[in-house]
Amino acid sequence: MSRFLHARILVAVGLVLATAAALVVWDGATPAQDKRATEAGLEQARGLSLAFRKAAHTILPSVVTIETEVKAREVDADEMPENPFKGTPFEDFFNDRDFPFRRLPRQIPRQEGMGSGVVIDASGIIVTNYHVVANADEVLVRFADGHQAKAKEVRTDRESDLAVVIIDPPTQLTAARWGDSAELEIGDWVLAVGNPFGLESTVSAGIISAKGRDPGFNQRKTYLQTDAEINPGNSGGPLVNLEGEVVGINTAIATNTGAFQGVGFAIPSNLAQWVVSQLVARGSVQRAWLGVGIQPVDAGLSKQLGIEPGRGVLIAEVRPGTPAAEAGLQEQDVVLEFAGVPVRKPRDLQEVVERSKPGERYRIKVLRDGKTLELTVVLKPLPSDLTATQGREQIDRSEPPGTGHVSEELGIEVGELTDAEARQLGYENHAGVLITKVRPNSPADLAGLREGMLIMRVGKRKVASVNEFVEAMKDQSVSKGVMLHIRTPNGSHFVVVQAD
Repeated sequence: MSRFLHARILVAVGLVLATAAALVVWDGATPAQDKRATEAGLEQARGLSLAFRKAAHTILPSVVTIETEVKAREVDADEMPENPFKGTPFEDFFNDRDFPFRRLPRQIPRQEGMGSGVVIDASGIIVTNYHVVANADEVLVRFADGHQAKAKEVRTDRESDLAVVIIDPPTQLTAARWGDSAELEIGDWVLAVGNPFGLESTVSAGIISAKGRDPGFNQRKTYLQTDAEINPGNSGGPLVNLEGEVVGINTAIATNTGAFQGVGFAIPSNLAQWVVSQLVARGSVQRAWLGVGIQPVDAGLSKQLGIEPGRGVLIAEVRPGTPAAEAGLQEQDVVLEFAGVPVRKPRDLQEVVERSKPGERYRIKVLRDGKTLELTVVLKPLPSDLTATQGREQIDRSEPPGTGHVSEELGIEVGELTDAEARQLGYENHAGVLITKVRPNSPADLAGLREGMLIMRVGKRKVASVNEFVEAMKDQSVSKGVMLHIRTPNGSHFVVVQAD
């Protein structure tokens, strides 16, 4: 029996005994029975309190305060440091309060910041968040016993929002132990440790509220959700289990006030360990790359593909010259497994691929036209300059009369894609018909189709012209749902258009 399961059983037994004791008292117990029941309940409560105490005692010597300084200087407007909280619940806090100089494009005043960190190696290696140390000119590590040390090196990974601060230890350090975040279950007790609002060595208790959570502020990662209190200043501090082992790195909160409202997020320790080990060993993180655009299989797509919802992820785009293209993967394939790991949502595939080793061969299982296939793929390193194509401006069509087509069923008008429009919208090397009008409140409108999108496929048929689109639609029924392969300036995806 694992230590985690043993701890959960003790807590569960304590709750059962305490409830039983209360029922006995409620049922008119004798004074002696009342006393025994009360003592039993108190004993269980003391046991849980002792577990919290031991976990806090174990982790606190490893928790540090991270103080940062951005020196005053003049810069050009395009050199202004990027908001490290962009896309997170702290973005407005950063813009409005901490960095009013953003309204003065050529002057950066001196700024100070504070966060938390945890020692993971006694030689002087400390883990914190990227956003705690981003853009800092100086980083100071302060210990609870009064010792402090300036960082001699800071290594960061923006993708995971993790950073490693390396110092010369001013005294003998106590390194925290990593725990296994995969062993966590919803309802497990955890402690969040750090320096909220500058209050050093603060410990808050809570449970794991959810796993694999996607709060929407990081395109590549899933988080542990907890109701253990996390506030500004907690970022970079450890989330620990009842053994005092680090199972997460506290990162962000969901809030309407700027303070904790019961929903906090932590980077799982298994991901943190993988990132930190690379930062320590090579100074950067190397991720593997498959080269596909993917999306979840929702209820509408599952009917079209003949697969139950939530099983596998749909390939919406295979980029030329990538490992996926070389392996023979196709658009409309549904990935079921990668390297023996089941895939149920896009993050599953993304995480198992990027943690794999470039240059090695992996088996990938896909569903294609109702049949299961196994392919072999050789992954490559993720290109450092891989960025999504930015949206272009609205098109200005001067289309000759008679070259368009109105689909009354879908509620759209489509036209031929000209070379100029392809260049303007970023659709070079893509064939399809361009959506030129969308009728308000039509099935297409309700499905999210918009002017300027490119329809590349209707059902399983590719369409490169208006005539091909018209022919493909003859076999489709909007009442049953029409699956369209859509491209926008930001990528490709499938959508099902269906009338109520």
